[in-house]
Amino acid sequence: MSAIRVTQVRSSNGSQAAQLATLRSLGLRRIGQTVEVADNPPARGMLHSVRHLVRVEGEKS
Repeated sequence: MSAIRVTQVRSSNGSQAAQLATLRSLGLRRIGQTVEVADNPPARGMLHSVRHLVRVEGEKS
């Protein structure tokens, strides 16, 4: 299975608790941090919920 590179580009200050938990579950803790997550439906759903805080690279269209 392929991986997707995810970078946090905006602050999580003022975000809802569920969004904070999603960022933490993805492994993101600070602005500028990049992690690789598996490209699967659960990860896609998590990325969709925090799409305004992250930049996604390497995804297939």
